[in-house]
Amino acid sequence: MVQLTLPPDFTAASMAELMAFAHADKLPPVEAWHPAHCGVIDIRIAADGRWYHEGSEIRRPAMVRLFSRVLRREPDGSHVLVTPAEKMTIAVDDAPFVAVEMREEAAHGLTRLVFRLNSEDIIVAGPAHPLRLRDGPAGRLPYLYVRGSAERALEARLSRPVYYQLAALADEYGRVNSDGAAFTIGEVT
Repeated sequence: MVQLTLPPDFTAASMAELMAFAHADKLPPVEAWHPAHCGVIDIRIAADGRWYHEGSEIRRPAMVRLFSRVLRREPDGSHVLVTPAEKMTIAVDDAPFVAVEMREEAAHGLTRLVFRLNSEDIIVAGPAHPLRLRDGPAGRLPYLYVRGSAERALEARLSRPVYYQLAALADEYGRVNSDGAAFTIGEVT
């Protein structure tokens, strides 16, 4: 059974509380699970981050969080929900996660951009979680690396308000800094 830990209130928590949660939040070892039973389940993650089962939206946040914790991307680019006993392929329209809030904190000359995902995960952009531009259904936008190996990465698309908030922080070259790393989030013309 996967133990779910909910993050502190994103808008009220201190940066120290958010960082502690982000670093302590343990995921199940889905990369190590290779069950023999495989199949397809009628679950789809829409481009806006909503999860659907057999055409009906999954409205229970705890259920979405649980499924997001056992999500893995396969070498062929497909997405699966995996447990030690089975692996089920699902459909993902764009990225499986959406960054729905962002906070900027500066301390000791270091800026950190902290994102809350629609799955309630907290991700700090930086060397371990880079931002990159890529093409998606809505055009060329920044995506945030969430987890998985480079060729099997799970990413979060930035929601429009978060993208605008991030763009306001960019320098004249379309770059932002977070946790000691610089990222290009827009193309300068």
